[in-house]
Amino acid sequence: MTTKVAVWTVKPMAEILSLSKARKAKARAEKDATAEANRLKFGRTKAQKLQDAGEKTRAEKHIEGHKRDE
Repeated sequence: MTTKVAVWTVKPMAEILSLSKARKAKARAEKDATAEANRLKFGRTKAQKLQDAGEKTRAEKHIEGHKRDE
């Protein structure tokens, strides 16, 4: 005769989570994502802005110089 032995497995308990800390962490992550997007969109140095302005001015002068007088 064989006897059946019940094998119990102990499952680990769930991690205790503070909802206020989770909410703050989520807000912080969203804020960081927004800041990163803004850095990519608007983050240019002053030198880059001045260089772009100079190129635009040169292009406008080039176009003005090639207009025909009518």
